[in-house]
Amino acid sequence: MRYLLLSDLHSNLEAAGAALARAREAGYDRALVLGDIVGYGADPNTVIDLLRGLPGLLAIRGNHDKVAAGLEEGEEFNEVARFAAIWTRRALTPGNLAFLRELPRGPLEFAPGRYLCHGTPLDEDGYLLEEEEAQRCFERLDFEVCFFGHSHLAGAFVLEGTRALRRPATEDGMVVGLARGRRYLVNPGSVGQPRDRDSRCSFGIYDDVRNAVILHRAEYPAAAAREKILAAGLPRRLGDRLLVGA
Repeated sequence: MRYLLLSDLHSNLEAAGAALARAREAGYDRALVLGDIVGYGADPNTVIDLLRGLPGLLAIRGNHDKVAAGLEEGEEFNEVARFAAIWTRRALTPGNLAFLRELPRGPLEFAPGRYLCHGTPLDEDGYLLEEEEAQRCFERLDFEVCFFGHSHLAGAFVLEGTRALRRPATEDGMVVGLARGRRYLVNPGSVGQPRDRDSRCSFGIYDDVRNAVILHRAEYPAAAAREKILAAGLPRRLGDRLLVGA
């Protein structure tokens, strides 16, 4: 089976559309979403509607989903992020608000030894950025592969022997081979707000027959997404950062 891996879409319809178009070309059987469907961008309802129509959808919640759904109030958010989350809460249709509220938390097992989480498998709101934190995840939890998001940085951590090593994504189409006997934490990157100085949207496809994850980048009209953000009255910074991938 081929799984489409989407994370951190952040209400960016233009990026979501480009990622899904590219994914259809590559081919996939089931969609897995790693949280932060909404927040920041101007099209929360349309993005949710797109996801709800994907084959075999399995989605977990992210921190922006929780605040937009009213499950939390975002006291730990910065001013810009909280403004966008509350704006999103008011913009959501009743059905999409209920959809967000009902999203399960991670880690969530979708196949034997395979998990989804948003932040880390130890903390759904924590950032997994360093090898030391990856090491703790490998030591404290038993999994073969865990897909995560939240950092908006595509790449992987690989447990080789007893040491976790970071492998950042360096190119479109980068293949992370899942060798038997090793363990992996893999981030497909952010669809809607990349932060690695590459403005192209990022997503992954996990092929469990080939036993590999392919990390993709796709061009999208970021300027159009930015103009929607400005027209909606959302903070300018949220639109400007889309142009530089930061």
